[in-house]
Amino acid sequence: MIEPFVLRALAAAIGLALVAAPLGCIVVWQRMAYFGETMAQASLLGVALALALRVDVTVGALLVAALAAGLITLLGRQMLFPVDAGLGLLNHVYLAIGVIALGLLKGPPVDLVGYLFGDILSVTTRDLLWIYGGGALVLGLLWYFWPSLLSLSLNEELAAAEGVATDRVRTAFTFLLAITIAAAIKIVGILLVIAFLIVPAVAARPLSSTPESMVGLTALVAVVGSALGIAASLWLDLPGGPAIVLAMALLAATSIALSARLASS
Repeated sequence: MIEPFVLRALAAAIGLALVAAPLGCIVVWQRMAYFGETMAQASLLGVALALALRVDVTVGALLVAALAAGLITLLGRQMLFPVDAGLGLLNHVYLAIGVIALGLLKGPPVDLVGYLFGDILSVTTRDLLWIYGGGALVLGLLWYFWPSLLSLSLNEELAAAEGVATDRVRTAFTFLLAITIAAAIKIVGILLVIAFLIVPAVAARPLSSTPESMVGLTALVAVVGSALGIAASLWLDLPGGPAIVLAMALLAATSIALSARLASS
């Protein structure tokens, strides 16, 4: 008989995989990996603030990630230095401030490793409500914005010429990304959350012929990789988050190798 905590872990991984699939595809198409990584690092400060104020950690991570997304958007409009350099600066600054803030908290020691790398086997029913409730909101808004996001991913100038409100759509996407990052912290941790978004999309891309097929295959890779990672975590006593990401990476390597073989034949 499967233990309840394992069922909760599987449910959490599947729910997050289904939400992360379309977001991860857009992140890959628009080359926003560093953008998302910076938002994820900022959420560590949100964790510290939530613990200090004794509110839900997911709420704190969401609020700070959303604020960081706004700051990053403003950063992209300046002309003094390249955007990637600014993201590199904010990335490390957010992480440093978050670690220091957690270290300054009074009371019982904080499980920093758990927040950085996740602890999927400790997912609670409340965490599942966040994942599936937030996931339903994200998927609903993604369905509404999908044509604009797809057009923006293909050609931003053409999308603007066709009447797409590029700033509004991009702002909506960053908000959806912030929700997903906040929900994923408990599962794969702050340092691995973007890998959860990107690696399945990278695995799906060589074998996909349309954007929609890539989203579906990305979700499949994320679900299978999550199940394999949880199994490896239980059988080999490995950390859950890193095991999931490694399983997804192995699937991505297999996909790339298969695609290369098909192309050469």
